[in-house]
Amino acid sequence: MSNTILKQDTFQLYCNSLTSYQRLKTLEVKIGDVAMGANHPIRVQSMTTTDTMDTKATVAQSIRMIEAGCEYVRITAPSINEARNLQNIKDELRKQGYGTPLIADIHFTPNAAETAARIVEKVRVNPGNYADKKKFDTIDYTDATYAEELERIRERFIPLVKICKEYGTAMRIGTNHGSLSDRIMSRYGDTPLGMVESALEFLRICMDEGYYNIVLSMKASNPQVMVQAYRLLIAKMRAEFMDLNNIQNSLPALFPLHLGVTEAGEAEDGRIKSASGIGTLLEDGIGDTIRVSLTEDPELEIPVAKKLVSRYNNRASHLSIKPINHQKLPYSPFSYSRRQTKSVLNVGGNHVPVVFADFSGKQSISPASLFPVGYNYSQTLDKWHISDQACDFIYVGDKHISFALPGTLSVVYNYKMWLQHSGDERTYPLFKVSELDEIAKCNAAIKFVELCTEDFFKYQLKIDKLSDAVLVLKTSNEHAMPDLRRVFVGMMQEKSSLPVIIKRVYDNTDLETFLLNSSTDAGALLLDGMGDGVWLCSEKVSPADINQTAFGILQAARTRISKTEYISCPSCGRTLFDLQETTAKIRAKTHHLKGIKIGIMGCIVNGPGEMADADYGYVGSGAGKITLYKGKEVVRRNIDATLAVDALIELIRDNGDWIEPAVSDNTTGN
Repeated sequence: MSNTILKQDTFQLYCNSLTSYQRLKTLEVKIGDVAMGANHPIRVQSMTTTDTMDTKATVAQSIRMIEAGCEYVRITAPSINEARNLQNIKDELRKQGYGTPLIADIHFTPNAAETAARIVEKVRVNPGNYADKKKFDTIDYTDATYAEELERIRERFIPLVKICKEYGTAMRIGTNHGSLSDRIMSRYGDTPLGMVESALEFLRICMDEGYYNIVLSMKASNPQVMVQAYRLLIAKMRAEFMDLNNIQNSLPALFPLHLGVTEAGEAEDGRIKSASGIGTLLEDGIGDTIRVSLTEDPELEIPVAKKLVSRYNNRASHLSIKPINHQKLPYSPFSYSRRQTKSVLNVGGNHVPVVFADFSGKQSISPASLFPVGYNYSQTLDKWHISDQACDFIYVGDKHISFALPGTLSVVYNYKMWLQHSGDERTYPLFKVSELDEIAKCNAAIKFVELCTEDFFKYQLKIDKLSDAVLVLKTSNEHAMPDLRRVFVGMMQEKSSLPVIIKRVYDNTDLETFLLNSSTDAGALLLDGMGDGVWLCSEKVSPADINQTAFGILQAARTRISKTEYISCPSCGRTLFDLQETTAKIRAKTHHLKGIKIGIMGCIVNGPGEMADADYGYVGSGAGKITLYKGKEVVRRNIDATLAVDALIELIRDNGDWIEPAVSDNTTGN
């Protein structure tokens, strides 16, 4: 198999279908009494945050997780002492009637892994630092020296494989984007391909030993990297292990997949980021277990994970969608490239995706109505204060706007109402499908055309002839994202360059469900370069939450940066400070630093590697001590935790990235 990303005309499809929901069939892996893969349900899991040596606290937290619906409980075992104490934790849980399988999380220490594998039902190893080197060194490996390193790893890894095989213990080979070994980095770089090869090297060793009770993961804090890595892993497994079905009694050549966006963060940001990555893969039937990594108590992760999974309980019964020929895809699912569109004023082309706010259901619209979507009018100064998350368009339907708008905002009316406002500045019409013939008579600089996926193909010949038009694309299909994707693929195949706004309407959903569903539907398309804007609607969710969600999705997809990004680990037994409280303190002081990425890691195991592409890092390095990073370089070590947040601010200031917070982010006069 070539060590390059698979070419478009030869790649193995990473899912069963791009339009019909079908779970990807994988090998069955037995983890205690809760098997994974094959025809089993998608399992949900989480990880304890207590000190593993504190048996009582770890058991109590594990029980809270289990009662919330956690099907696997992961516990950190950074040294042999913690690994040994897993026996006490397991014994106490079983004594209290809880048989949930336990997973030992191993990072650096082979003897801890070998001890844990004799106790718990599954061990997780990270090939980037288990029996490998991670010192951020660049080494020029020849084929011979590379092979020598692999042989050294094999010798250190095989004892664990043999123990797992003897005891019936499962294993997760879990690659993390931010902790690839120096050897992998030197050959493949910090890439999805490097992540895949890192896991496959360890997987091949397992297979050589006749051990197949394995789960794989490709985690990253960047959903785009995470999605590409999982897809590439599946394609490479299909290409390389096709003969595995002979070994495993005609079972498929794919190992089960554990999905997760690592260090996703807290609150709505963590949910949006997780759903964008995990949901994108679930939409295509990928994933056998998921963990939503939030900087919150682990039992709070479980309901979020269950909501993500529940969307697919009856998804197979969706309305049929015309198949997409994966061998003739006009885009690569393994690398990001934005769909090329024409620029219609500030929509499409090289412009960042725009955000719509829907005001058509309001009784009346005043300057105060715009406050939730980023515009605050000061009567005293007669000025608009405009935030970095100010929407670009408001749709008012047949309502009237009778006041002067801020200079960055445009209004969209229904076509017939627009005729009464056609002389107004930054005012544009929205045409329905029944009004397509009217478009030629319209001289508006932007002509928005709203249509559903079925109408697109019915009227495609008329649509292709439009100029200065922007499509607003929606669907009523429960399998919404693939239905929308089918239109984007069709447009790319026909070389259509019309910009497209993704519109999704969610009825009767609470805020969290809205966050998760919209982040999956819109985020999945944006991660593949599809979409020039987002228009989200819900009667049950406030305009402010809808607006923040839209910008959050664009940020998670890395297509429009509008705020500070926090790469925050979910905490575990290694954490050396109160992660939730510290994250809140750092956010309170830095939330105005648009575009800056700050990693907040509980211990040296998760930093600096797990921070991946963070600009600055705040990492626990000892009891009450913090080490600060600029990128992956240590800047200050062992700072007293009471002084560390201020020291972080000073570091940002010293590097020229600090700006003083203001009452408003931007001001324009009318």
